[in-house]
Amino acid sequence: MKTKIVIIILLFVTMSGFAQQDAQYTHYMYNTTNINPAYAGSRGVISVFGLHRTQWVGLDGAPVTNAVSVNAPIENSALGVGLSFVNDRIGASDENTISADVSYIIQTSENYKLSFGLKATANLLNVDYTKLDRYDMADPQFQNNIDNKFSPNIGAGVYYHSDKLYLGLSVPNFLETEHFNDNSSSAVKERMHYYLIGGYVFDLNPTLKFKPAFLAKAVEGSPLQLDVSGNFLFNEKFTLGLAWRWSSAISAMAGFQVTDGLFIGYGYDLETTKLAHYNSGSHEIFLRFELFKIQNKTVPPRFF
Repeated sequence: MKTKIVIIILLFVTMSGFAQQDAQYTHYMYNTTNINPAYAGSRGVISVFGLHRTQWVGLDGAPVTNAVSVNAPIENSALGVGLSFVNDRIGASDENTISADVSYIIQTSENYKLSFGLKATANLLNVDYTKLDRYDMADPQFQNNIDNKFSPNIGAGVYYHSDKLYLGLSVPNFLETEHFNDNSSSAVKERMHYYLIGGYVFDLNPTLKFKPAFLAKAVEGSPLQLDVSGNFLFNEKFTLGLAWRWSSAISAMAGFQVTDGLFIGYGYDLETTKLAHYNSGSHEIFLRFELFKIQNKTVPPRFF
């Protein structure tokens, strides 16, 4: 059994080096700033977001992701700004990403706004090959660890939204960086990720709202990833929902609006692939805290 688990992890690490590297989130509808810089400032207040995700619990070397971000509009201007930090650990690799976002917001009508955003990113990659089961200890590819390998990147996005609808398209990283290259192999090679996100809020009655949402992610050399979710909001306080990740997992989500400014949420993913035999699922918990009022206004609870 242990041998099978090691093989699965090594295969995953190999695939992640050449295909999808960006961390995945069940609560993508609240964590939009990490994939789309045009989201910065869209909530109209200073918004702080923190998330912890433990994927495939019980599987050695499985991904663990921590993300923290803050974004806000610049008062008396059409600009929004954001700053985010993501730590993503999987197997022998430990990756830190720091990003700065700026957006320009245009009021296209009474209810709708269109935002354009730019993202600048600094990435630090560490790979400790001693954590791997190496069959050939003399293999030169695994003799020298990768220590804080720095690579910059830039990204962009557009975000169209109102209090009821949102639709965004983004590419967080335009540069396809080879973090390690000895002219014969590449340990980790970034690929451009294309994100399309959207959702709509339906008022079913005065105390109940329903929001279907989706996130589509495409990257060269990997199948299309599609997340579809449906959440119900009860009395502007409780959120319950389900999600489905194409050919990967099904999820249950719950959230609670503790105060006007504090919202907490939890998600559980149940794997639908053969990996389900080797783990007990994935857990994700987050909180969002609105720090200050902008122009003496507060933002009512909403899905995004």
